[in-house]
Amino acid sequence: NMASAESQPRYGQSVKGLLSDKVGSCSVDVITLTRQVLKGSRSQELLGQAARNMVIQEDAILHSEDSLRKMSIIATHLQYQQEAIQKNVEHSKNLQDQLKHVLK
Repeated sequence: NMASAESQPRYGQSVKGLLSDKVGSCSVDVITLTRQVLKGSRSQELLGQAARNMVIQEDAILHSEDSLRKMSIIATHLQYQQEAIQKNVEHSKNLQDQLKHVLK
């Protein structure tokens, strides 16, 4: 019984050692898991930000398309006005020429 009494503390120490190792190992696993969760959370955050940025860009593109369409219409109207002015200038030159002939 003396031998078993001596081996008891050593057995207890080895169990404590094993438990300590397991706790240490679990702590490392928990830290690793926490890092992964945080990394995943950060990834989700970045994905969310990227999605918001895409929506903003899409709105800007649609707005730009609309502006370009309006500018195209304005350019067409300006072209018609310029042609009309040109015709009026030619017409006024013809009138000036006719007046010169009349006044001679």
